[in-house]
Amino acid sequence: MSSGRTQKLVIVDYGMGNLRSVAKAFEFAAREWQIPTNVIVSNNADDIANADRVVFPGQGAMPDCMRYLRESGLEHAVRDAAATKPFFGICVGMQMLFDRSEEGDTAGLGIFSGVVKRFRPTDASQKVPHMGWNTVTFDPSNSLAGEAFEGILSGERFYYVHSYYCEPLNAGFTAATTDYVINFTAAMARDNIFATQFHPEKSHRAGLRVSKNFLSINP
Repeated sequence: MSSGRTQKLVIVDYGMGNLRSVAKAFEFAAREWQIPTNVIVSNNADDIANADRVVFPGQGAMPDCMRYLRESGLEHAVRDAAATKPFFGICVGMQMLFDRSEEGDTAGLGIFSGVVKRFRPTDASQKVPHMGWNTVTFDPSNSLAGEAFEGILSGERFYYVHSYYCEPLNAGFTAATTDYVINFTAAMARDNIFATQFHPEKSHRAGLRVSKNFLSINP
């Protein structure tokens, strides 16, 4: 981002996701770290095409999210944004970037090779959905993890609500992991794309720092 220029951050509104909370988190981070940013929630493909950065949230069932995305007419705009500009997928928005999900045997966008699987607990203490705070361990082998989590210590806690987890074919794109039932991918980073299974907008100070980092990085 050029010094003094106000960048345009568009949060994709395709009918699913906690959009206002996501927007407020980015607005707060932009003010707190003095990053001139115009945060827009939009269901307009032209807004997405003209954005400097794009956030792709998701909440609920993946079959519904994929159906709503296609019915909204925004799938092409989302694919193009993921190919050309800083792009941040959140929760189901991360899962939708994969080839396929076990939830309804649903085809995703295929931007990351891999599948989305349901947690299969091995004892009664492992409740599904995985809900609440859990620690996130950064993967030093991912060269972008340091930028995505700059200013945050590995082992910091973030907030989750999900029954399915992502299993990438290329483990090198994993930027962070969390232990719950298994050790699963908590965050992905590749080229211009960053994605988290946790909700940064619900993760207090650490989540705001993740939001700030996305506003600042220039992949």
